[in-house]
Amino acid sequence: MISVLLVDDQDLVRIGLRTLLENEEDLTVTGEAADGIAAVQTAREQRPDVVLMDIRMPGIDGLEATRRIVADPSLARTRILLLTTFERDEYVFQALHAGASGFLLKNTPPGGLVDAVRTVADGGALLSPSVTRTLIQEFTQAAPRPVTPHPQLGALTDREREVVGLVAQGLTNSEIADRLVLSPATARTHVSRAMVKLGARDRAQLVVFAFQSGLA
Repeated sequence: MISVLLVDDQDLVRIGLRTLLENEEDLTVTGEAADGIAAVQTAREQRPDVVLMDIRMPGIDGLEATRRIVADPSLARTRILLLTTFERDEYVFQALHAGASGFLLKNTPPGGLVDAVRTVADGGALLSPSVTRTLIQEFTQAAPRPVTPHPQLGALTDREREVVGLVAQGLTNSEIADRLVLSPATARTHVSRAMVKLGARDRAQLVVFAFQSGLA
């Protein structure tokens, strides 16, 4: 059973999310919070598998709450899925850098949101397609950023570097396999090894390392 903590300052939103998630046999909502401070406190008390968190809230926002949860060793297994109303949200990269495993728009279809919770709970990363396109476009069109290679970047093989770059483009393991003419299992192995070598918390953090290291 996947336990979920709901964080949003709007009661109706939390009610809707609870109703949606608790209709699924493998999901359970263990708690709710209406602001970032309460989110951190409740997460520490309940240690949920996934925190479904709004970004814009009173007090500390979802980004700061994410940073505090990720920094807490007792919550190392908790994954955070951030929600936003705006497609062109300036917080996308900040959210990933803070440690979020996913970033979705609030207009995501119900089935997509449920699948997203399962994906991040399983250690995957998830960005809505439009958010992924926005992130890539902003990085490719923005002024050149200083490249800060990851300290363990040299441990990657050439193939692993290539795979990490494709992960940063938003490709799934199956899509990477098709692009590189590999089996899905081989693509998954390359991704897993790259994550271990770079010490990536999850696939989302691998995206951050790719951008920072100039692989994307």
